[in-house]
Order: sequence, then C-alpha cells, then structure tokens
Amino acid sequence: MDFLPVFMNIRDRDCLIVGGGPIAARKASLLAAAGGHVVIVAAVLCDEIRNEVEQHHYQWLPRNFQENDLDGKAVVIAATDDEAVNQTVSTLAQARNLPVNVVDNPALCSFIMPSIIDRSPIQIAISTGGASPVLARMLRTQLEGSIPAAYGKLASLVERFRDKVKDALPSVDARKNFWEDILEGPVAELSFSGKEQAAEQALQQALTETASEGGTTKGEVFLVGAGPGDPDLLTFRALRLMQKADVVVYDRLVSKPIMELVRRDAEKIYVGKARANHAVPQEGINDILVRLAQEGKRVLRLKGGDPFIFGRGGEEISELMENGIDFQVVPGITAAAGCAAYSGIPLTHRDYSQSVTFVTGHRKEDGDTLNWPALAAPQQTVVFYMGLHCVETLCTQLIAHGRGADTPAALVEKGTQPDQKIYIGELGTLPELVKQQDVKPPTLIIVGEVVEMHKKLKWFLPHKTIT
Repeated sequence: MDFLPVFMNIRDRDCLIVGGGPIAARKASLLAAAGGHVVIVAAVLCDEIRNEVEQHHYQWLPRNFQENDLDGKAVVIAATDDEAVNQTVSTLAQARNLPVNVVDNPALCSFIMPSIIDRSPIQIAISTGGASPVLARMLRTQLEGSIPAAYGKLASLVERFRDKVKDALPSVDARKNFWEDILEGPVAELSFSGKEQAAEQALQQALTETASEGGTTKGEVFLVGAGPGDPDLLTFRALRLMQKADVVVYDRLVSKPIMELVRRDAEKIYVGKARANHAVPQEGINDILVRLAQEGKRVLRLKGGDPFIFGRGGEEISELMENGIDFQVVPGITAAAGCAAYSGIPLTHRDYSQSVTFVTGHRKEDGDTLNWPALAAPQQTVVFYMGLHCVETLCTQLIAHGRGADTPAALVEKGTQPDQKIYIGELGTLPELVKQQDVKPPTLIIVGEVVEMHKKLKWFLPHKTIT
C-alpha cells in the first residue's frame, strides 16, 4: 500500500484550508461535514466558497498564507493554483508532523482525500493514491448503487446493541459469529425493508436465545475451490465464505492474490503439498479440519483448482462426515479448464477432439498404472495434472501405444496467473523441451491436436508465450 487508510476524528478541531477557489470549497464542505472547524486563508474567495463561509460560519482570513496559520491545526489542505505556495504549505506542515493534503499533487501529500460513500455511521473511502481521482469517482459511482442507504440504519441498530451483546456473550468468537448471523439473516432484511421496530425485536430475541445456549457455536468446514490462480475466476459463493472463516487451511497451489481476498483477521495454516514434500500429510490435514471444527471454528479449506478433481476433497469430507462435522463444498474452475482457456487451447473441437480426459501423473504408493491404450486413442485430448516429474514416461508410453510422436503437446506453467508461460511442442520433443526451458511446477500438460489452435488464438492472449 502506498498510503495507510485511516479515518480521523476532527470534530470541533481547527482545520486549515489554504486557497479560495471551487476546489477549496469542496474540501471545506467535507471537513465541515465531519464536524471540523474550517479556517480558510485566501486573499480572494470565489462565489461558491463565499456562500459556504456565510452559511456555515467558516473562519476566513483574507490574506496570504503565513506559517503561524498552522498553529493548533488538526488537518491542512493546500488548494491554491500557485505551486510555490502549495510547496511551502506542504513543507512547513510536514515539518510539524501535521497531516497535509495538496490537491492534485500526491508527491506533496502526507494523506490523500478519497472518494467517499456516506452511509453514516458507515463510511467507505476509495483512493487510487492520487494516481487517478476520476477512476476513484467511477468506482464510487458503481458502489453507490449496490450499497443501499438502509445500511446506515442497520449499523445504527447494531451500535445500540453492542454493549448488550458484549455483556451477554463474553467470548470474542461467540460475538463475532452472532453478529455475522444477524447481519446476513432476517434482522438485516427487516431493517432494509424499513421495519425498524420489528428488526430491533428480532435482534433482541436472537440475543436472548443465543445467550441461553451459552453463546456456543457449532463448527463448520467450507471446502472451497480456489481455481488455478487468477482471483477473477473465484465464484461469488467462494468469496463470501472466504470472508466468513475464522481459520484458513490452504495449500501450495493457492495464489497470493487469492489469499489476499481472505478475511484479514483469520488464522492462516499452511499445509502446502509438493511432490515428495508434504508440509502436512493428508491424514494430518484431515485431523486439523476436524479439530478446528470441533472447537467451534468456521474453517475454510482452500484448495487450488477444484476440490473434487485430484484435490482429495472426497477424502476430507469423508473424515468430516465420520466425525459429524457440518460442511459445504464450493466447486472451483479446475486447472485444465482455466489453463487451456488462458492458453488459447480449446479442450474439445469438432475437427480435432470429441472427448477430453483428465489424468494425474502423481501415482499412489502402490504403483498402479495408467490405462495407456485408452489414453493413446485418437481424436481426444488428454490433460495430465502433476505430470511434469514423469513427462518422459508419459510421452514414451503414449507413443508406444499408438499416439504419433508428432502429436501436438503443450506445457502451461503457472496457468491463468500474470507470469503464465506456454511451451508448445510434440510428444517426441516434450521431455527435451522441459529440460531446455527449465519448466517448473505447477505445470499442466495438454496432449492432442487441439493444441494446434494455440497458433491462431495466441495473439489474443495477454500472457507470455514461448514456443
């Protein structure tokens, strides 16, 4: 972050604005709305700010800026059209450690004035760090329409009950879970529909019932597919549960941008697994999920791709069921679908492939083998997950069972992510390509004539391509 988002209490405190133009007028209105005592230093005022001065009783000093104008000020804003004056105000204010904003000059600012959505007592501030105020206003406009004004009334209702809930539910986790249920349930809907009295009665009843049960909460596990890496591919349901969890149990394939969308105060437990290097074995992961849920936690099990496609999600929910743990499963876009789409390779095509098969190259310890004759059949696409370590064996077996050595094949490294790389070759050359390019996991292998489509579609892709 370039700036730390904060909300300042300036009520009944002196706030200085240097400048008397239309921009200064808008800044003065914001400071006054937050309860600040506005002091304006300007030799001349425009009509807009002059009206504000008369209407809201701002203090106006009709002269040029002086250093002692900074005395006792909580906030300083420079909004003149004179760069030298703005520079002076910024330098002197920062020397006193006073928060200062210079309009349209982020380099001189110690804080940024954001675009604001006001649903008091709820306030939402949007900032681009001064890079594009217009973009910030556009985002504010989009959010304005999706955040009803009634949210302010709901927040006021919650505020009135905070002390009651704290007294009735001493546990922090119990209070958090209680408020989450309230804000996502009937009480919120009653408030949104304008039935304030009914909402208050429903909230009181819910609190009484929860307190009578000792404030205990039942644990639950959310088994969520995080997709192949691009956070834009997450489902709405996944995002909602990611913000609801108390604890996050995540693996190596969950990208950093996706982890940044998880609830910030949630405990995070890494159980990442790479081939022959399991931070926590699967049995240990199962035990962690059960233990945390039995402690009353809402546990997010975040898995790369889809939980039920080579993600061992079936094993995890079996363990949860045996222990009577409630769970939800949220599918994710599996790596084959995501990586292929971001690589310009359709998994099926009327001219090239009438079927697609997903196969894992990571075999069980008992050494079971793949059905090579079936995988080598023509007019199909075969996608190998976790097959990079045995790519030579995969290619050799497919060729030995009838697939041509010139069959197109692709390697998709870090698919759907900004640093995605695509390597195009053939079955006969793929192992050497892996060595030459030093391809690293996670990498998906796609075999079949559909790979030829990449040549036509790659120009429309934003990702780096190496052939």
